[in-house]
Amino acid sequence: MKPRPLSVLSVLLLPLFTGCVHSASGTSDLSPDSEAEVRRTLHAYVDGRQARDLEAVEAVLSPDMDQLTSRGEWRRGRDAATAGMKRSSTRNPGDRTLEIETVRFLRNDVALADARYVIAGTDGPDRILWSSFTLVRDHAGSWRITSIRNQKPAE
Repeated sequence: MKPRPLSVLSVLLLPLFTGCVHSASGTSDLSPDSEAEVRRTLHAYVDGRQARDLEAVEAVLSPDMDQLTSRGEWRRGRDAATAGMKRSSTRNPGDRTLEIETVRFLRNDVALADARYVIAGTDGPDRILWSSFTLVRDHAGSWRITSIRNQKPAE
């Protein structure tokens, strides 16, 4: 049986195409410590929230960050987000923890992290939220949170 020209061409081009896709992802330049750095940034965020230290929280947020709260409120920009976080900490006192489930890199300067955000020790049942964070590496090489998405789990 004679090979079809199109089949031969696709077999020859497949390695080239997959190489382009891999290199386009840009994750080959990640340091072995990148995931640990992202996790440290997220823990600094929740530690700042727990301590009600807005300066510590601001230090890990990008200026143009945005947040969608579990109540459906959009907070656009670092100032609006931290003001809303301050109100939220007053309304929802308790011990805050962040249980990071996954960290995934889209590029060497963009990471997605999924976590369980728990506020325990409140007057009622613990508040358990699913949170997704998008982080970007800034020009100095530090990770900054650029978006937060919180949602209540289905009951």
